[in-house]
Amino acid sequence: MAVPVSQMWTVATYVIRQKLAGRKQYPLVLMLEPLFRCNLACAGCGKIQYPAHILKRQLTPEECFQAVDECGAPVVSIPGGEPLMHPEIEKIVEGLVARRKYVYLCTNALLLKEKIGLFKPTKYLTFSVHLDGQREHHDFAVCREGGYDIAVDAIREALQRGFRVTTNTTLFDGADPKSVRAFFDEMMELGVEGMMLSPGYSYEKAPDQQHFLGRARTRRLFRGILSNRTPEWRFNLSPLFLEFLMGKRHYPCTPWGMPTYNIFGWQKPCYLLQDGYAESFDELLRETDWENYGTESGNPHCANCMVHSGYEASAVNDTFSSLGGFVATVKATFSRYPDEGALKLLEEPIAPAHPLVQIVAPQESLEETRA
Repeated sequence: MAVPVSQMWTVATYVIRQKLAGRKQYPLVLMLEPLFRCNLACAGCGKIQYPAHILKRQLTPEECFQAVDECGAPVVSIPGGEPLMHPEIEKIVEGLVARRKYVYLCTNALLLKEKIGLFKPTKYLTFSVHLDGQREHHDFAVCREGGYDIAVDAIREALQRGFRVTTNTTLFDGADPKSVRAFFDEMMELGVEGMMLSPGYSYEKAPDQQHFLGRARTRRLFRGILSNRTPEWRFNLSPLFLEFLMGKRHYPCTPWGMPTYNIFGWQKPCYLLQDGYAESFDELLRETDWENYGTESGNPHCANCMVHSGYEASAVNDTFSSLGGFVATVKATFSRYPDEGALKLLEEPIAPAHPLVQIVAPQESLEETRA
């Protein structure tokens, strides 16, 4: 099973309580960014493009705890940047585990073997390792030769020590469905608990702006990847969200479902867009013009977004909104999605709209980031 029963029960009872209380906007996962600096310069990421004085800033453990308590979400995802570069990351994780929050520490794993002794195995902590596909594709995507092998070695170490480990994969235009499916097989053989995946979002600051997927190409790609799946694959995602990626479902964006807190405060409206900041979570909910976001809004920044931070909470809400939603989730959990048409997509994958070009950040900028 991709998610422990205790975690599923915690999330399910939490959502049901929100429903019974009549709340239409409630957080499911807090995206807690304690810092932006990183030891990679991925072409599709806009985080380390901040100036050096911003990259040197970081949240204190106390600021993290206050945000988590204020939000109340049962799950906390810690992205970045690279969280393992935070000098007090173990204190942050320890404090969240003490609050019985299910923590997903997102990491590229370059520092994981070095830092793993700072943490204790518990059902509340999962290392979510960023791997964008098989060796060659991953190393190309993160602009770092050998990154895949380092990450896989760290995963083995974490699993051997008894930690929960998942993978987190972002797919861009030009991804090969056959290679992605082979990557899934590799991860299951490696022994990870489950896999998370999402189409990339076009950060304005990202060096590569040409290879973000439009909606039609996203649906075609994920149909090819996720149809005719093998029973061994385990995904740490809502089954209905996977159907959404395949084009089988339509959902409105619910950005409040995965709110973001970072060094600037509560980010409006979501993890992906920066339209200002609120001083409190309550202010974020009350004063954000939510109708201005999502595909239905006409906002050009939202037109092609199908990212989990906007739509997985929508899928979870669907599961608990009606008996039909719950039954659909159960069916989706066990379906292998036989689709002969999708087999043709594996043989004739859609070509990228632009030629793939690797973009590497200047070495001096990386050194500034690490400082």
